[in-house]
Amino acid sequence: MSQGVEFNRLMLEMRSMQMEAMARARQAAAAPKAEVPSFSDMLGQAVNKVAETQQVSNQLATAFEIGTSGVDLTDVMIAQQKATVSFQALTQVRNKLVQAYQDIMQMPV
Repeated sequence: MSQGVEFNRLMLEMRSMQMEAMARARQAAAAPKAEVPSFSDMLGQAVNKVAETQQVSNQLATAFEIGTSGVDLTDVMIAQQKATVSFQALTQVRNKLVQAYQDIMQMPV
């Protein structure tokens, strides 16, 4: 049951992040000609966010291992799952980019 609750909490957090991203996209569309970040900037930010998530997970795991008070095993496990999911998502984006590049390179000129 604990895993189901944690999964639901993770799904709710992912949905709230999606809604926040959609709201930002609407604001960006409605905003007068603001500077739009380049694709490479956005990809770099995504990579940095994944690295940050993994660092937080490692820090929590280390704190739990040395017995720091206030660090719960469930928090460590959730942080590790977030890091895993974000890394897998980044890997899938990378795979899609590589596939798109290969498709473009195979197009007849």
